[in-house]
This record gives sequence, structure tokens and C-alpha cells, in this order.
Amino acid sequence: MPFLIVLLGLIIVLGLAILVFYNLLITKRNRVDEAWSDIDVQLKRRYDLIPNLIETVKGAASHERETLNAVVAARAAAMQAQSTKDPKAIAATEDALSGTLKTIFALSENYPALRANENFLELQRELSDTENKIQASRRFYNGQVRDFNTAIQKFPGVLIAGALQFKKYAFFEATSTERENVQVAF
Repeated sequence: MPFLIVLLGLIIVLGLAILVFYNLLITKRNRVDEAWSDIDVQLKRRYDLIPNLIETVKGAASHERETLNAVVAARAAAMQAQSTKDPKAIAATEDALSGTLKTIFALSENYPALRANENFLELQRELSDTENKIQASRRFYNGQVRDFNTAIQKFPGVLIAGALQFKKYAFFEATSTERENVQVAF
């Protein structure tokens, strides 16, 4: 009889431990999803600002169609990549969009009227602020992914997570073009 009580006690403790750890994994998974949503919100803000920026640039530098079309195409590709929910695909298209946005800001150096345009300057500030928020959101997301992936890889998480079909999340990583040194030419 005492053996059955001890066995029953162990089963209850084990069941409670699994329940607590399962709830911990659910909390961590939801935090990763929330962090991804934060990135999505900032990207949406960026997408909304870009058409306004393009219209402002069109007025001051209307013959720069190639640059403007590149930005529009990069924006469309980035928005389409959002449906994949794949951080690597999204990172690649977002990096391409960031590169094309830099070309618009470089245009302002060649067009004094554009540099003096208050709308352009305000949009440039807002996009710069949004880029900073996107970077912060990516860092937060990666921190949440690290915590979740660590929890499902460590003991006892590896046993529980494997049995309950918890999968690793992918990190938001820099592309090879972001890792290259910036070339400065005078």
C-alpha cells in the first residue's frame, strides 16, 4: 500500500511538472508570435509611408523613374513575401527594399529642391524612425526565438516538446549583402 501511494504521488508530481512546462512552452511560443507581429506592424508602417515618399520625390525629380520604379517593385516584393511567414524570405526582400530606399535618399543630394521640401524631410525622418523600430523588433523577436528554442532543446523540455510537436523557430538573420563592408568613395 505505501508503494502505491508513493507511485501515485510520483505520477501526480510528474503530471504537474509536464503541465507547468507545457504552459511555459505555450507562453514562450505566444511571445515569439507576438514579437513577429511587432515586426509585421512596423513593416506595414513602412509600406504605408513609401507611396507618400515616392509622390514627393516625383514632384522634385520626375525624370528619376528608374529609381522610383525600383522602390515600387521592391515594396511589392516585400509585401508579397509577408504571406510566406518565412523570416529568411522576408529578410531578403526587406533588405532589398531598404537598399532601394537608400537610393531615394541619395537622390536628395542631387536635388536641392527635394532637400528643402518639408514633406520629403518629414517622410525621411519617419522612415528612419521606422527602420530603427524594425531593427529593435527584429532583435526582440530573435531574443524570444532564442528563449523558446532553448526551452525546447533543454531537459526536460526536449522530452515534452518533442512529444507535443513543438518546433524550432527560425531567427531573423542578416543577408550576405548586409554583412559586406560599406564602400566609401571620394
